[in-house]
Amino acid sequence: MKHISLFSGIGGFDLAAEWAGWTNIVSCEINPFGRKVLEYYWPNAYHHDDIKTLTGEIIEYEAQKRYGPDWRADGVILSGGFPCQDVSMAKQHGRGQQGLRGERTGLFFEMLRVISEVRPVYIVAENVSDITRINGGRDFSIIMYELSRLGYNAEWRICRASEVGACHQRARAYMVAYPAGVELEDGESFFSGFYETIPPERRIVTGTTAQVWDNWPNQPVISIVGNEFSEQLDGITFSAWLKESIQAAGNAVVPQLVFKIFQAINIFTHGTQSKQTRARARE
Repeated sequence: MKHISLFSGIGGFDLAAEWAGWTNIVSCEINPFGRKVLEYYWPNAYHHDDIKTLTGEIIEYEAQKRYGPDWRADGVILSGGFPCQDVSMAKQHGRGQQGLRGERTGLFFEMLRVISEVRPVYIVAENVSDITRINGGRDFSIIMYELSRLGYNAEWRICRASEVGACHQRARAYMVAYPAGVELEDGESFFSGFYETIPPERRIVTGTTAQVWDNWPNQPVISIVGNEFSEQLDGITFSAWLKESIQAAGNAVVPQLVFKIFQAINIFTHGTQSKQTRARARE
């Protein structure tokens, strides 16, 4: 499957796609540091800077140049964690919680334009959990309506990093959209790999009680340094990009969580898992 990521950041969706056995062919990230990371890890992909100038025509040209006219043959998935600054209480921008009317979060409509031009089989979108409640829930209804207008059904869930082993909650809303002709069995979901209930083991992290999934491999001692990274990570970022590294890590999706969704898409689409998917699932 070919993977296109929008609002790519430092490649959380792209890394999960690689684990799922997919090919990253296009990214779009306006932040220079994020693009440096994407260009380093996926040098064969096309890396665009501004969502406002990325078009289906550009994607078609770059994909054909790299993979030939049949580049769509094994399916196309598009992902994007569209900006949250006009929704989030923590990172408000401009006039605050304007939702889809805001300059940043309103870039969802540019993502929607690219979707209408590319027509991927699957769409996976991410935002802060408040996206489901902003403006009395009307904005989320608009998102669902616009996807439906393009012929996609959708399901969504608030997912937490702790459900895949992290020692923090980091609740985010994830949406999976797929063509209206795709029919899931009763009780089947692209979020079936997540735990509704989490084992009661808890740890205090910077004053917050966080639930931890039961198969975290090492249970490391939690300690932080001045930049609030774990001391195990201290010193591995480029000093010239330290501020950008911290900000990028804070904005990034949790790739282990995204991988659960991508794994479900693989199973539903192909009835099996790729070698990479099976190997990653065993880790």
